Amino acid sequence: MVRLENVGLRYGHGPEILKDVNFRMDVGEFAFLTGPSGAGKSSLLRLLFLAQRPSRGAIRLFGEDVAKLNRKSLPALRRRIGVVFQEFRLLDHLTTYDNVALPLRVAGHGEASYRADVSDLLSWVGLAEQARAYPPVLSGGEKQRAAIARAVIAKPELLVADEPTGNVDPVLANRLLHLFVELNRLGTTVLIATHDHALVQRARAPVYHLEDGHLRLR
Repeated sequence: MVRLENVGLRYGHGPEILKDVNFRMDVGEFAFLTGPSGAGKSSLLRLLFLAQRPSRGAIRLFGEDVAKLNRKSLPALRRRIGVVFQEFRLLDHLTTYDNVALPLRVAGHGEASYRADVSDLLSWVGLAEQARAYPPVLSGGEKQRAAIARAVIAKPELLVADEPTGNVDPVLANRLLHLFVELNRLGTTVLIATHDHALVQRARAPVYHLEDGHLRLR
């Protein structure tokens, strides 16, 4: 499903952030990405959800060579990927419910087909009472949960999450981990970038460590 071969990434004329990265995830895998702040974890995730092109090397997603894709092909490919952003990226003019439902609405689904699923998922992440609230009045943890719900509502084939438990307490972090594990059990391939070592230990999944631009399996 995911394959990186000798990938390098630099911004402008600066030093390489990623150096000769080789990485592979097969369908149905679950893994963590760790490393110190500034190591390039978010940059690596950006490559995986097609927000960034590598400076060199090859990337294949779902069997497609990313370098050969034209712009018209990208939206359909991106819809197969769920993303949990570290900075949430919720739309302030939409309610929590509408933010979570947005991927389904963009895909052309009518509200009657997804209303129950969105409501159930909001309840599961503890946001049922905030369904009609707007992002500016939500706490950081509530925004994080809404962002996670939005990323998983369409049951993506690949889910990449950047510090998904960074703004929640340990009890809720464990509950969110259970959600990711359940999605994986149902077939979604999951990669989570995190500093939360307790989370990593609870999941007992493969851990890839990024440091000094190099990625290694621990």
